[in-house]
Amino acid sequence: MLGAAVVVLAIVAILASDAGPPPVVRGTIAPDFDLRLLGSPVGPDAEHFDLASVSGSVVLVNFWATWCEPCEREMPAMERLYEQLRGEEFELVAVAIDENEADVQEFQDRYRLSFPIVLDLDQSVYQSYQTMGVPESLLLDREGQIVERYVGPREWNAPEYVERIRALIAGEPIVPPPSRL
Repeated sequence: MLGAAVVVLAIVAILASDAGPPPVVRGTIAPDFDLRLLGSPVGPDAEHFDLASVSGSVVLVNFWATWCEPCEREMPAMERLYEQLRGEEFELVAVAIDENEADVQEFQDRYRLSFPIVLDLDQSVYQSYQTMGVPESLLLDREGQIVERYVGPREWNAPEYVERIRALIAGEPIVPPPSRL
């Protein structure tokens, strides 16, 4: 009888424990965020990028840092992708997880990046997306649903990425890539 009571209490304890946030995976809606744009003043006049404000567009959310060499390698391709798809109901936003805004500003100036860069100085959005490192990117469809998570750098303006994004813009069904076992 004592053993049964212990098992019941253990089950109750497990069920009552906090399981944490739901996983941020393919097929789920991306967590909304509202972050200050790079170069915008701190305070009430600050300009922000709110993910919900681009609802209806296909969005590529990229997490990166200035100290990340693979991030640095992929940024020129991201700029080319952004320029190529500008005006096609596509948005790209780079979420900088650096603690120093000046470093991010210097990086943007050096690479002449024109897409929105937002500051996640406390890395709260980075954590809410359950990222594993940088660079890491999520491709969202028009409804904000995660279509794909890309870990590591990519040549973003390569035809396969451009075609996939254009297919999403056109509303074509996206078949997930085959799993590699």
